[in-house]
Amino acid sequence: MIVFTIFAFVVTNKGVGEAVSGVGFKEYRLSDYSGWLQKRVENWETWRQIDGCLKDAQVCAGLEGLAGLQDSQFLAKNLSPLQSGCCKPPTFCGFQYKNATFWTVPTAGLKSTDADCKLWSNDQGKLCYDCGSCKAGVLATLKSKWKVVSIFNIALLVLLIIVYSIGCCALRNNRAKMHGGYYPYAR
Repeated sequence: MIVFTIFAFVVTNKGVGEAVSGVGFKEYRLSDYSGWLQKRVENWETWRQIDGCLKDAQVCAGLEGLAGLQDSQFLAKNLSPLQSGCCKPPTFCGFQYKNATFWTVPTAGLKSTDADCKLWSNDQGKLCYDCGSCKAGVLATLKSKWKVVSIFNIALLVLLIIVYSIGCCALRNNRAKMHGGYYPYAR
């Protein structure tokens, strides 16, 4: 438990979402996370399993309810890391908002040549599930969950140490009473 707690803190120490000016959500970049975590989500077989889970969990289904919003209203929404990374194109790409589930390329073209901009698809089965921003959203979610587990583990370890210390003191006091305060050396 101690090893996992230390490992979780070390591995999740890097990586934070970047606030995007004028929007209510953060955007996540894969390069902001530890190399160990990056390797896990960049592994094709591992990502296929995660991708399948995201689709089965219908992570992006919640955005369909936001389809009638104006772009300023949508951009003010507080999206989860998974929704921000997997369900919409990255803001820096410059896609034009039509509704929460449909974005178009502006006539002047995209603002960035980043791979995520090219991977975006309006197909509800694809969206940005293969984007680095989606993988980073998964890592951001994982990071927050692991931090909670690590804090719980630390609290549990402190509790166990306290209980063990009380038990040792009680045992020592019990032996002292049995021997009239005298500790025999023959043990």
